[in-house]
Amino acid sequence: MNSKKCLAIFSIACILAMTAGAADAPVSDWPQWRGPTATGEASPDANPPVSWSEESNIAWKTAIPGSGRSSPIIWKDRIFITTALPTATAVDPEKVKAAVNDIPEFARKGAHVPDKVLQFMVMALKRSDGSVLWQKTVCEQAPLAGTHADGSWASGSPITDGELLYAYFGSYGLYVMTLDGEIKWSKNLGAFKTRANFGEGVSPVFCGDLLIINQDFEGASFIVALDRKSGEEKWRVKRDEATSWATPLVIQQGDKKQIVVSATKRIRSYNPADGSVLWEIGGMTANVIPCPLTDGNLVFCMSGFRGNALLAIKLAAASGDLTGKAEAVAWECKKETPYVPSPVLSGGLLYYIKTNDGFLTCADAATGKVQYASKLENIKNVFASPVAAGGNLYVPGKDGLTVVLKLGPKFEVLSSNKLDDGIIASPAVAGKELFIRGYKNLYCIRGK
Repeated sequence: MNSKKCLAIFSIACILAMTAGAADAPVSDWPQWRGPTATGEASPDANPPVSWSEESNIAWKTAIPGSGRSSPIIWKDRIFITTALPTATAVDPEKVKAAVNDIPEFARKGAHVPDKVLQFMVMALKRSDGSVLWQKTVCEQAPLAGTHADGSWASGSPITDGELLYAYFGSYGLYVMTLDGEIKWSKNLGAFKTRANFGEGVSPVFCGDLLIINQDFEGASFIVALDRKSGEEKWRVKRDEATSWATPLVIQQGDKKQIVVSATKRIRSYNPADGSVLWEIGGMTANVIPCPLTDGNLVFCMSGFRGNALLAIKLAAASGDLTGKAEAVAWECKKETPYVPSPVLSGGLLYYIKTNDGFLTCADAATGKVQYASKLENIKNVFASPVAAGGNLYVPGKDGLTVVLKLGPKFEVLSSNKLDDGIIASPAVAGKELFIRGYKNLYCIRGK
């Protein structure tokens, strides 16, 4: 086994011990948004193909009805995905007109208009051949608002512990079911108006016996902890925040856990026991979307809307209000940070996209020293979050082109791979397979 492979295995083992939300899952699966370690990196045994096309290394391709930007998740022989399917039932024209008028003029071009009643659906596919095992409509309802041109009404990714599957559709409810699609319980947390009607898209996370959901919107924002088995609300804490889309990160240090949430006004860490704030600090831009991640020593938070911000916060020094406490921040960066895509952490290196552009930065996670900052040829827009697997980094572009690079401090492109479908949903990886959700299809990319 080479030294890079050993380092990858050691790094993932350490991060698994630190990310409590992922520790419930077999490391070889992809049970949640951003994978088993919540870093965007697959397990050490993952080794998907480096090259593919519509005619090569496509094990199967399954059409997904409706529209969704949620990522697929993988548990053993099953893949779970969410979508929102328009029905033939039209929404009252006056309500449609009011919804359109509620979208700011700058955001109207291409915006999805709520003119049809939707079926909010959860699907299970067979991993080996892509056949649909079951699909269940959990809710049928007219949309409360439109969404961004690149968004959907099914943008939050599901999560599973191998026993139950949790699918969160925001304003349209939380649904908890068996892996065979039987609903065990459901809950409506409220109706949430987002900034400029861009749409909802946060994913739930596990924290021990709790399911954590952060809901920042143009109203009384909150973070809530629910009992995973029953749905009983254990605590709910108000948040002084406008809309953000960053999924929380659960970190475990020894026998203690904390829940880190990145947002515009403050990055906050919460105590899972009661929701009290353990530490907080400002520094992000507006419209925070990238989720935090950790290497066990530092927690990295970043944003890139109308500005750039990246903070590497020392977990050991994080307590109370960190404002002005330079000793609590290992390093920071104020350029070339992502707006939508979340970063990837692998082998002590941090990889992130500039805004939504095809421009990639690789930095030393411990020091922030930039190893390279380079343009990715033929990729203009990146909304999906990159993933790492098999010693490589996979960066999907909106137009369906995915660039594969070698992980490491040197900029080395291995291939560029085009599919006949756009890509906004983030990929998932398990074993020798890469799963890419396009606008219309779910692809399983597998070598011979």
